Amino acid sequence: MTQTPRVLIVPGLWNSGPEHWQSLWAAAEPGFRRVEQTEWEAPDRRDWVATLDAAVAAAGPQVVIAAHSLGCVTVAHWAAESPRPIRGAFLVAPADVEGPIYPEGPVGFRPMPLASLPFPGLLVASENDPWVTLERARRLADAWGSRFVNIGAAGHVNTASGHGPWPEGRRLLDELLYG
Repeated sequence: MTQTPRVLIVPGLWNSGPEHWQSLWAAAEPGFRRVEQTEWEAPDRRDWVATLDAAVAAAGPQVVIAAHSLGCVTVAHWAAESPRPIRGAFLVAPADVEGPIYPEGPVGFRPMPLASLPFPGLLVASENDPWVTLERARRLADAWGSRFVNIGAAGHVNTASGHGPWPEGRRLLDELLYG
């Protein structure tokens, strides 16, 4: 009997709404658990990293993180500051916190962490994401030591860009989960 994978869903700024692929996966998949931050509108990096660390500690070393947007940046900060061993991270549409349109409000996420992650990563990026250029996403994947996947013109890979259940993303996550 195979064990149900443990996946921590890590949303980004403003959380992921009920039709977002992260929310749909968390609701439908046994073993998937959402990391709930206390502040979604104007988060502090220290709080988000501490909440992620507590969730990883509770989940154990076989967990895989599925992060979106500012959640990806949170994972990179966590890995640089206080990593616990995990199986890997699925990093989708990382927000460029140093980019020209990044909003005011979030505290402590700049500068973008660029240390190599101490676990396997798969970074998924879009050619027309308003929050990160494809070139910047590729540089982040290189810096983080993560496999890079360009999924074409897919916006920010969220509900607004038409990514509800996102079966293609689930297949990519499965590659990380099951090798």
